[in-house]
Amino acid sequence: MPFSEQTKARRADTDATEARTATRCRLLMCRPSHFTVRYSINPWMHPGKPVDAELAVAQWNGLRALYEELGHSVEQIEPLAGLPDMVFAANGATVIDGKVLGARFRYAERAAEAGAYLDWLDAHGYRDQLLPEYINEGEGDYLLAGPRILAGTGFRTDGRSHAEAQEYFGHPVVGLSLVNPDFYHLDTALAVLDDSEIMYYPPAFAPSSQAVLRELYPDAILATDEDAAAFGLNAFSDGLNVVLPESAGHLMTALRERGFRPHGVDLSELLKAGGSAKCCTLLLRERPDSVGPPALSTRTHSGNG
Repeated sequence: MPFSEQTKARRADTDATEARTATRCRLLMCRPSHFTVRYSINPWMHPGKPVDAELAVAQWNGLRALYEELGHSVEQIEPLAGLPDMVFAANGATVIDGKVLGARFRYAERAAEAGAYLDWLDAHGYRDQLLPEYINEGEGDYLLAGPRILAGTGFRTDGRSHAEAQEYFGHPVVGLSLVNPDFYHLDTALAVLDDSEIMYYPPAFAPSSQAVLRELYPDAILATDEDAAAFGLNAFSDGLNVVLPESAGHLMTALRERGFRPHGVDLSELLKAGGSAKCCTLLLRERPDSVGPPALSTRTHSGNG
């Protein structure tokens, strides 16, 4: 490329980055103090494979420190013995506009996590809560994208829960069907970058859902097989900075070209349980006009569940 064209390209990248704005987020995380792989509820989990618990904690500490370095506020929930997957905080609930839709896990091994997260949220001011009737696994399958919620189903979250979420949050829900068991939650196959941009892995979705995504996001970043296998789509974005596995090289390059600032992390130990950066991160979204928590708890039940 001629020098003048290189200069123009660099200026274009700089202009694109300067046009983006990072939103300071409040995040909830859970230290993997009890992390191990002693059962298998997804294709990534192999109980006979050694796990380095100390390395898992060190890698998680690096992720938390990066969030804080980027200006985000990180809260921590106390890890409970006997719940090795509690580190994957994104599955614990969905929090939008200060309202909490509790999780209801498909597998008994994780069931107790739901109550632990609801109790923490209640104690920290998020008292408008709904106990779900149908199975949903929190932000693993519910991703807020501007005015809409992208909602996964196929392996974990019951499709009937999508209407439940739409009624409770008041945001339109777009259901997306997952068909590859390696990408069992929506946040393993799709990442929201800002209110109007996403990146995703088409083969993880049913043809009808691929058509929906092409219609809604014609300029989306498409992940390669290698990106997907590295869990590169299990990413957190604040609108400018994108935290994702460092081995997702194609996505790192594509994000830079779009004006984002990718930050690679190594969470290889947690990947042994089928999780990475986004799985470890629950967004605590406040009400847009919030000036403080409500005075009384309003935890309610949906239907007869």
